[in-house]
Amino acid sequence: MTHADFLSLSDLTTEQIHALLGRARALKAHRGPLAALGGRSVAMVFQKPSLRTRSSFDIAIHELGGHPIYLGPEEIGLGRRESTPDVARVLSQYVHAIVARTYRHEDLLCLAEMASVPVINALSDYCHPCQGLADLLTIQECLGQLTGVRLAYIGDGNNVAHTLLHAAARVGLQLTIATPAGYTPNPDVVAYASAEAARMGGSVTLTTDPFEAARDADALYTDVWTSMGQEAETEQRRRDFAGYCVDETLVRLAKPNVIVMHDLPAHRGEEIADAVIDGPHSVVFQQAGNRLHTQKAVLLWLLELPDRSVF
Repeated sequence: MTHADFLSLSDLTTEQIHALLGRARALKAHRGPLAALGGRSVAMVFQKPSLRTRSSFDIAIHELGGHPIYLGPEEIGLGRRESTPDVARVLSQYVHAIVARTYRHEDLLCLAEMASVPVINALSDYCHPCQGLADLLTIQECLGQLTGVRLAYIGDGNNVAHTLLHAAARVGLQLTIATPAGYTPNPDVVAYASAEAARMGGSVTLTTDPFEAARDADALYTDVWTSMGQEAETEQRRRDFAGYCVDETLVRLAKPNVIVMHDLPAHRGEEIADAVIDGPHSVVFQQAGNRLHTQKAVLLWLLELPDRSVF
């Protein structure tokens, strides 16, 4: 492989993450049409429906002067209608980068291995690095720093939890993850993040007690209890996650200036209360907006196209 990909925050150095965040801040401060991509085309291969990821990438590519090409499951049928390696090889003949939103992380890795252009992970069952970068930008904007920030994630030990673990490993968050028994994150990711976070001045703690996690937190973060593809487990998960809703009780346990985060879409009244997501501590929609700016930074970095008008 002769090109860089953006598949996981754990693949980046601390310096690269801070450089991307710096570029995203500059792009956000000077938002407007640019010619940085010079008409380059970017394929968006989506196996799952999306609001934020599709629209933010589409607009990011357009505002950078590129041409987005959306390819949904009906066009490709990744791994069914056409093999993943063949899709990677064909698209590499046409486009300058591939943004992929897949069910299985293995399909994403295969795309990256076989493509001759950069591949961006727009979500897989393992991690969601584009969301993670926007999360870090939001924390930095609201709290002024990253290292040492006490972040409590309350919910399922899923791809978002893995991404926050990768983030803690790179920027030194003090991350506490509260999940019901049986829903903990991948133990290999936890072990890796624990060691790396400690080296960076942070920490990783697992608990089954959401109240313990929320106490004195700088930021509270939650995600849906049932992700796409898990619909058959909905009722069981509702029972298992009872007591894990981020509500006003948990907010009162955190620091007075706590920020509340959610990667959306939200199941209001399940993992987060209306009064919290719409309340004064919520930065959920700022967090969603930051997807646009961080993804612009990723595109410019992978295509090695510094936009000199904002630096």
